[in-house]
Amino acid sequence: MPTSQPGAARPSPDDRATPDDLLHTRTGTEVSAEDMVLATGRDVTPRTLAWARRKLAEEGPGAIEKLLP
Repeated sequence: MPTSQPGAARPSPDDRATPDDLLHTRTGTEVSAEDMVLATGRDVTPRTLAWARRKLAEEGPGAIEKLLP
């Protein structure tokens, strides 16, 4: 049994698209080393925090954008 009603308008793909401002992770707040580690799905350890600090120092807070969709 169909759940849609005949003649009902289907939303266009543009109506279902996620707005660009929702696709970015930056919220205007500072990105921490812990944020970077968690974005990779790894456990927060001294080793992963050191990696994240180096990554942030080299690439800045925009580095997290490369890790998240």
